[in-house]
Amino acid sequence: MGEVTEMFEVNASQIRFYEREFDILQPKKNKKGNRLFSPEDVENLKIIFHLVKEKGFTLQGAKDHLKANKSEVKENQKVIDSLERLKQFLLEVKEQL
Repeated sequence: MGEVTEMFEVNASQIRFYEREFDILQPKKNKKGNRLFSPEDVENLKIIFHLVKEKGFTLQGAKDHLKANKSEVKENQKVIDSLERLKQFLLEVKEQL
């Protein structure tokens, strides 16, 4: 949980809230009850944060959009991730010049 909260720069309660609200988030729990997020869970969180924080969807709107366009939304997130990596690379190259 700690790594995921750092990755998204939010507190654990927000991650737990999204877990309750969105069916696509299903982290496993170990014997202690700690959440273990799979890479797919992290990708789903990225999609949720993108829809809610960047696109301005309401929670219900994000849920509806995910249900109606799940494969399209996942493909768009892959493109966004790729562009962010490219941007980071270009910024690093710029710093070295």
